[in-house]
Amino acid sequence: MKILEIRRHSIRSPLSDHLNQMGVTLARLVGQNIGPFDRVLTSTHPRAFETAIAMGFAVDEQNEIMNTYGGAVEKEAPWPQPFRNYSEIINHNGAANRYAHKMAEYYAAVMDFISEGRSTLVISHGGVVEMSVVGCLPDADFSTWGDSVEYCEGARLYWDDGFVRAEVLRVNK
Repeated sequence: MKILEIRRHSIRSPLSDHLNQMGVTLARLVGQNIGPFDRVLTSTHPRAFETAIAMGFAVDEQNEIMNTYGGAVEKEAPWPQPFRNYSEIINHNGAANRYAHKMAEYYAAVMDFISEGRSTLVISHGGVVEMSVVGCLPDADFSTWGDSVEYCEGARLYWDDGFVRAEVLRVNK
């Protein structure tokens, strides 16, 4: 089985694209308890890249696909919302559905790239995390997953010739 761990970036100051000291500290704490990862991917925004580095992981690739989902998706599925709401929205055939499937295809290609028993870490953004997870497991029951992801939270997805299950990852406050 292969593992894909998708997390939201850490804390940044308002109006800044960079982590603040609290964000670096949080990312370091979370990074001490996760991994190892064979591949690390982030969006191209500095806060995502900086989160991976603060967690202690070198970044292998940055990709704009994880930056944002655009205005049409934001109109259908404004962030923040609980996972179950994103699931309901994505079940309609609109822009959010297309974005979620695009992310699922991207992550499937990522999983094909790594060997059996290996894992990949992805750092992206609120809304992108939730829609990506739902896109990868469109028939899953997200009713118990709770609210949108906070800083450094996300999900761990399990791959066995396709995404077969996932678990939400929360950060203890």
